[in-house]
Amino acid sequence: MLVEIGKVEAIFQYPVKSMAGERLEIAEMGWHGLEGDRRLALRRIEDHSRFPWLTASKLPDLVRFAAVRRDEGAKGELPTHIRTPDGEDLPVFGEELAAEVGRRYGAPVQMMQMKHGIFDEGSVSVIALDTVREIERLAGLPLDIRRFRPNVVVRLLQPGAFQEDEWVGGALQFGEGDDAPAIAVTMCDERCSMVNLHPDTAKPAPEVMRAIVRANQNHAGIYGTVTRVGRLAVGQTVRLNSGLGSTSPPGKRIET
Repeated sequence: MLVEIGKVEAIFQYPVKSMAGERLEIAEMGWHGLEGDRRLALRRIEDHSRFPWLTASKLPDLVRFAAVRRDEGAKGELPTHIRTPDGEDLPVFGEELAAEVGRRYGAPVQMMQMKHGIFDEGSVSVIALDTVREIERLAGLPLDIRRFRPNVVVRLLQPGAFQEDEWVGGALQFGEGDDAPAIAVTMCDERCSMVNLHPDTAKPAPEVMRAIVRANQNHAGIYGTVTRVGRLAVGQTVRLNSGLGSTSPPGKRIET
């Protein structure tokens, strides 16, 4: 049975893995997450492991790089340029951008495009606003929601932090009708050090992750996989079907 639990408060997508996100009012949810989300990533050329991607846990400055569209492209389309922390716009696949990031990282990198995106766990991440506010209280400093790099932020009807843990094994529907987008909630989001980084300055605040560890065994938010595609919009009703039963253990988020 579907039970209303809240409203969509905010939507974010991240065109390039670990770089700055974009706040949206409307997004298309496809079978591989939000269209345009994490379709690009920087590969560490000299790394031949199963996880060769350069992330902000290895180069915090990455969060200060931002996608730019010079051709008035839609938000779901790939960016044409990347704005560096110094304010310079460089072509996404150009040698200048790779050289600039490689200089900061200390090793060569290459921009890669992946048709279905580059995700560590589920293709859609969701967090409740109450959870962020509780972490903020425990950490003792104001927290920008962007630290948590969610796709969807939910404003709950019933107040209370970390309610997302109870959604695992169920499903979330966004909006009304049989064509409303929906996800199966597959696992809790185990946080990495990226939550410590200020999204504008990359300055670390270790007390953020420490607060999550103390409060909820380092879990904050959930991951899901898309079960029905459709249009996602701020203000939509969020409904939970918890009748599936939770059989999956909490997952681990490496870095995004």
